[in-house]
Amino acid sequence: MQKSFSESYKEAGVDITAGYRAVELMKKHVARTLPAGAEEGIGGFGGLYPLDLKGVEEPVLVSGTDGVGTKLRIAQLLDRHDTIGIDCVAMCVNDIICCGARPLFFLDYIACGKNIPEKIADIVGGVAEGCVRAGCRLVGGETAEHPGTMPEGDYDIAGFAVGMVDRKKIVDGSDTAAGDAVLALPSTGVHSNGFSLVRKVLDVERADLNAPVKELGGKSLGEVLLEPTAIYVKPMLALFGEVKVKGVSHITGGGFYENMPRSIPKGLGVKIKKSDVKTPPVFSYIQRAGGISERDMFNTFNMGVGMTVTVAEGDAERAIALLRQKGVEAYRLGVIVEGEGVEIV
Repeated sequence: MQKSFSESYKEAGVDITAGYRAVELMKKHVARTLPAGAEEGIGGFGGLYPLDLKGVEEPVLVSGTDGVGTKLRIAQLLDRHDTIGIDCVAMCVNDIICCGARPLFFLDYIACGKNIPEKIADIVGGVAEGCVRAGCRLVGGETAEHPGTMPEGDYDIAGFAVGMVDRKKIVDGSDTAAGDAVLALPSTGVHSNGFSLVRKVLDVERADLNAPVKELGGKSLGEVLLEPTAIYVKPMLALFGEVKVKGVSHITGGGFYENMPRSIPKGLGVKIKKSDVKTPPVFSYIQRAGGISERDMFNTFNMGVGMTVTVAEGDAERAIALLRQKGVEAYRLGVIVEGEGVEIV
């Protein structure tokens, strides 16, 4: 029996045997996302997921897709590819948790100039780690070589997640009222947004990304910038089970001004004291380097707040305590007010 191999295709820049090798290497990572006794099906034509509807009266599927943006360039400059997959998962599952949905499964797509199996396995290892942190299954993906259209060392990754929520438990912000408390869930740094600006003002192509930086607590710039995006799924699911959550915003591209209004109904806004925002040193480092206005910082980056949660004032302390029990140092960020938009004073 002949094995699949094409000398002509290899001469054109695509080595299909490297793809098979990458699949074999990534299987151990995929297995980490499966429940005990489940079989993985990587290598088939479709990803299978057994849907458990026990206790769900009216299931609603929720989907989200995203990539990592130009943060990938930091990984490429450092030749470190084992965490970028966490970012990809985070950007998708953090979106769908905002409406109360539990992520069920995830798929990834990796395009590369040249398929280096070990590098692809490192990337997928990060994806698997992200799925473990989110409590969802990695059911499949695709890796494609693009010779002649991408440099050999270049790659891009995008992901797709599907979750489910009972219709009566959808979080949509509709019952938000003036006086409600807005809580902050801290970020782990820049996360995966604003990196085109970061790369420009910090001149990362010429910077020594491995050198310790005093302003960053002695950590290297590369280490701080590559820190994976926090995944808030498990603590948020625990919160949904104990406290009435009125609205959730994932603070991504567009920062405070674009994302927070998405979980607040018309006629209402949020007021935040600037002094209450717990901002990591990396943001002031970026701001000074680029001479960036404060308004632009809050309109581009998460400024240390990866997610916001709106609850009734009477539930605020209980919500903070529960989130802290789950390892998230949540704190009061602001208050819902009459009006519209975000006011930072």
